[in-house]
Amino acid sequence: MGTVHARSLDPLPMSGPDFGVHGDDAELVEVEPEAKQEVLENKDVVVQRVHIDGLGRTKDDLLGYEIAEVFTATNLIDVMKKSHEAREKLLRLGIFRQVEVVIDTSDGEDALSNGVDVTFEVAELRRLTGSYNTMVGNNEGSMVLGLKLPNMLGRAEKLTFQFSYGTKETSYGLSFFKPQPGHFDRNLSINMYKVSGQFPWSSLRETDRGVSTEMNFPIWKTSHTLKWEGVWRELGWLARTASFAVREESGHSIKSSISHAMVIDTRNSAILPRRGALLKINQELAGYTGGDASFLKEDFEIQLNKRLFWDSVLSTSLWGGLLVPIGDQPSCIADRFYLGGPTSVRGFSMYSIGPQSEGDYLGGEAYWAGGMHLYTPLPFRPGRGGFGDLFRTHFFLNAGNLCNLNYGEGPQAHLQKLAECIRWSYGAGIVLRLGNIARLELNYCIPMGVQSGDRICDGVQFGAGIRFL
Repeated sequence: MGTVHARSLDPLPMSGPDFGVHGDDAELVEVEPEAKQEVLENKDVVVQRVHIDGLGRTKDDLLGYEIAEVFTATNLIDVMKKSHEAREKLLRLGIFRQVEVVIDTSDGEDALSNGVDVTFEVAELRRLTGSYNTMVGNNEGSMVLGLKLPNMLGRAEKLTFQFSYGTKETSYGLSFFKPQPGHFDRNLSINMYKVSGQFPWSSLRETDRGVSTEMNFPIWKTSHTLKWEGVWRELGWLARTASFAVREESGHSIKSSISHAMVIDTRNSAILPRRGALLKINQELAGYTGGDASFLKEDFEIQLNKRLFWDSVLSTSLWGGLLVPIGDQPSCIADRFYLGGPTSVRGFSMYSIGPQSEGDYLGGEAYWAGGMHLYTPLPFRPGRGGFGDLFRTHFFLNAGNLCNLNYGEGPQAHLQKLAECIRWSYGAGIVLRLGNIARLELNYCIPMGVQSGDRICDGVQFGAGIRFL
């Protein structure tokens, strides 16, 4: 929610995996095989039967895809490994609250001397479940209440209703999620939502009512999302002191757009990675399927992480985006990019870089932002191996620019304008990782390259969110 991206409001992410803490920051440890393990590896076995006990409304054909690899095991170590992988796949479906594995020798008239049976003992989720969570957006906290009908039709379908009440944003929505059997990463979701938010940096309030259809699918090492969205937007001003430019934007509009996103993510953690890279590219085309808004929008994100000596990590990132209006109608304030704040160019107030009118920030049609970080353990390593490992110190250098372009001037003029009046900052601080959900930062920032109209936060700045430059 509320990041340096083109939309002012985002509905709750109701499709795909549930929120939770994952141990993806664990290090792999190589263990020398013991003599007993070597014996098991050399003993040939045949998996004769795989049972699944405890099924109720779940269809058998759905689970056949998830356990098929178990039959290919050739020794006991392989059986245990593939059974564990199958257990993880079954849990990923989101329809079982518990899955246990039992491996035993085969019995019966047709039992082989080296035959084994594998039994998965499962406990299905209830037909209706509820949840209460807190969620952290970029410098925003929310309380989230949810109702879910898991495994609705017996093949891992899910119907979800969620209500979120936050410091700046309130939303509720209904979502239907349907995965392809045997390929959980290929799925379809249909969403209906209403989102209301306040944006004090622009003296703006916005209410979105929308529907969307989304397809997710992998291609080789990439993940893709293809989405259609139709949204009725209502814009208004927060205070009587709102600028004339914001008042001009007020009113109702309809946006219908088709978008595509491609992601390559090899990081070991999404929140505070120690190694790996991220490439994310988004395209959105609005206007050709109806609605008032008409534009083409491109934005990208690149992040590289390299582990160094003394358990330190060097991280670099680059963001950028371009919004091109189609036709004579100018872009809408709700579709533009925003930059600045504790989650992007630190040392500046939230979204307080770029075009503004009478103190209200209007966003821009082009931006870039880059960051370099050196993460190190806490001095003297207090709490090492436990709570202390959630903290890191970091030294950072951020830079970026946000502006509007005259599209009749050509690429060279555009690059020159983006290279002018660069805002940048440097400093140091403490980072706290909250599982794989969010992270908190407390930094001392020194802003530089400040331009007329920018709002700065010189000194201590606090940030909370899921996406940081």
